[in-house]
Amino acid sequence: MANLILLLQEYGVLIVFGVVLVEQIGLPIPAFPILIVAGAFAVDGGISWPAALAVSLLACLISDYFWFRAGRYFGKRILRLLCQISLSPDYCVSQTEDNFNRWGPKALVVAKFIPGFNTIAPPLAGALGTSNATFLGFSVAGALLWSGSGIALGAVFHTQIDQVLDILNTMGSTALMVLGGLLVLFIIYKYIERRRFRQAVDIERLTVSELKRLLAQGHQPVLVDARSVTAQLLEPAVPGAVAYSGGDPIPELAALDKSHPIIVYCSCPNDVTAAQVAKHLVSHGFHRARPLQGGLDAWKAEFGSNASQAEAAAH
Repeated sequence: MANLILLLQEYGVLIVFGVVLVEQIGLPIPAFPILIVAGAFAVDGGISWPAALAVSLLACLISDYFWFRAGRYFGKRILRLLCQISLSPDYCVSQTEDNFNRWGPKALVVAKFIPGFNTIAPPLAGALGTSNATFLGFSVAGALLWSGSGIALGAVFHTQIDQVLDILNTMGSTALMVLGGLLVLFIIYKYIERRRFRQAVDIERLTVSELKRLLAQGHQPVLVDARSVTAQLLEPAVPGAVAYSGGDPIPELAALDKSHPIIVYCSCPNDVTAAQVAKHLVSHGFHRARPLQGGLDAWKAEFGSNASQAEAAAH
């Protein structure tokens, strides 16, 4: 801990740049506390706060623009990759899409204050075709707000922060053990939270092979697109699918016989959104509602160019 404080004092600006860049790229390294410490050191002249703000802004822009271009080039695939490595992959995509759909590119201004959203918002902006000028404008505003807030907090509470650092310095290796233990507890909490969420959407999935057999037997299931509006902008829906994400059944569904087969699909990890909607429909009496395992990707991989014929048989 003493070495860490010494490094911050001697190479503070470089460390701020490195930690912020790594955190913004997506690794679980807390950069905001480093900004707070940098702000505290700036009061005593140990670090130049304009330099710390400048390197933090540069690191944010490098990361944001990298992910923005990746989203522009790879589209939905890069979002799936980021959500798969997230601590909360099951609802990472849907939460991000909902937030971005609600606010548009303006969400970039506050994205860095929302865990998970800060990494996924830039590629989502790229995938949705946000212009370079619009993206850079909101990205710079968000980076300035986030970086400036951290440095300002450190400057305001520099006395208390100096006391905390002194205590950690005195504790030595014990401080590292305490911080490591808190990190482990956080990961365990996220794991338990994820398991509870998975149990809440536990429902039997329908595989594409089972769907094909259903169609071959002459059944005509209704296809329900449970994706967010943003997701539908990224990838077109299955032709003939009904858009529905919960709430009271829409007229197209309310008019169905309760025993009519309903197949719900999404494009999120573990088919979570489709499972939620299917369980909601079951609770309204549609006992044959099932989420499609693999979602839209599984449908496209199986039917491909025959999607229109499959849709005609299903509707």
